[in-house]
Amino acid sequence: MVEWLDPLILARWQFGLTTLYHFLFVPLTIGMVILVAMFQTAWVRTAKLKYLHLTRLFGKIFLINFAMGVVTGIVQEFQFGMNWSDYSRFVGDVFGAPLAMEGLLAFFLEASMIGLWIFGWDKLPAKLHLAVIWLLALSTTLSAYFILAANAFMQNPVGFEINEELGRAELTDIGAVLTNPVALTQFPHTIFASIMFAAVVIVAVAAYHLSKGQYLDEMRTALRFGLIVNVIAFVGVALSGDQLSLVMVETQPMKMAAAEALYQTTAGASFSIFTWGTPDGSSELFSIRVPYLLSILSTQDPMGTVEGINDLQAQYQTEFGPGDYTPIIWITYWSFRWMIGLGALSALVSLVGLWLTRGGRTPSGWAWKVAIWAAPLPLLASLVGWTFTEMGRQPWIVFGLMRTEDGVSPGVTGLEVLISLIAFTLIYGVLAVVEFRLIVRAAVDGPKEWAKYDADQHDDEAGTGSVDPAKLATVY
Repeated sequence: MVEWLDPLILARWQFGLTTLYHFLFVPLTIGMVILVAMFQTAWVRTAKLKYLHLTRLFGKIFLINFAMGVVTGIVQEFQFGMNWSDYSRFVGDVFGAPLAMEGLLAFFLEASMIGLWIFGWDKLPAKLHLAVIWLLALSTTLSAYFILAANAFMQNPVGFEINEELGRAELTDIGAVLTNPVALTQFPHTIFASIMFAAVVIVAVAAYHLSKGQYLDEMRTALRFGLIVNVIAFVGVALSGDQLSLVMVETQPMKMAAAEALYQTTAGASFSIFTWGTPDGSSELFSIRVPYLLSILSTQDPMGTVEGINDLQAQYQTEFGPGDYTPIIWITYWSFRWMIGLGALSALVSLVGLWLTRGGRTPSGWAWKVAIWAAPLPLLASLVGWTFTEMGRQPWIVFGLMRTEDGVSPGVTGLEVLISLIAFTLIYGVLAVVEFRLIVRAAVDGPKEWAKYDADQHDDEAGTGSVDPAKLATVY
């Protein structure tokens, strides 16, 4: 019981749970705004009402999710002062800079554009309104970059110097922080993963309505669009992930060694798809391996040398002093594989979906259910991917500079952290139910209210399902 009232353990649990909960909304926000902008572009270019209906439908889902993401993101700011004051004092001058830029630049632009987009449908010219949604997409991705740059400092601290008198890191080069190799490779990996999730949400909504025989023109378009985008985005995830692994080996070799549970430095290292080892994880009993793949991922050379956990542990003890510098192996090992496996499975489902719907074919009932239930796969892949990223960095909160145990607030008791943890969990549980029900309701309703409105207000004499965007007054 005493151990579970340890402020460090509880603070880590609270930060992990609230961060992962917040990240439930981040990928859909980033990915959906880009795809909604594509739908609106198609409407402005073609004047086909089906694209307008898809813009409105998935724009509504985006707005619901965006609002919830803002609410849950605010809590993240509180935690640095509540539970991690020593961390905030030590790196606040550096870590806070990209976060301040995110708030003052990216989020301000994001908030302005989202207001213009919501209320500008019947007030702005169609092309100007289209520019607004693209600026919104740009500001959302820019916001993600600044946050990733702050996180990248924790993985690979650059652009600072230590003030020995004050005992803290001070910013010396904001350019180095913003061009951190970890941030430059994390960014496309995160964006492509977000687009994957948004694409499969579109697929799931389209599959539901097609299974009911509703809105066939809109939903056939949405289905094929989502399937194609998901496959393309997965290719982007794989390519950017390859570059990210190279940077990870350079900046955090222990993380890559732990990801493979590789204890001995090896040339021509294989990659294990599955490994069964001794209870302490120090030796292997059985594994299924792909020869040379780990060396290719780590060095782009089939015979490249990958450093092992034992050698790195000895190196870190010499460099940083006595201590255990090994992350929890089983979490790092399996989260790395689940990340890859879930993402690949999502892409495989989309490839099968493209095959089943080729040439206008209509799949059977089971295919619709698979499309709907496969929607969470990219999100789960992102969640375990971030678990790998953060847990693989341990025992460091800032790699090579500060251990996690040294960053916790010294004046906070375990009971205080436990009370706030319970409160956050209960509040987040309620918010999760509200968010899920609102999105499901919007998805199930589909574009019926707008389809009826357009049918009542506009006369398509040519029967093309199109209308001039410049003459279309619309309402939310």
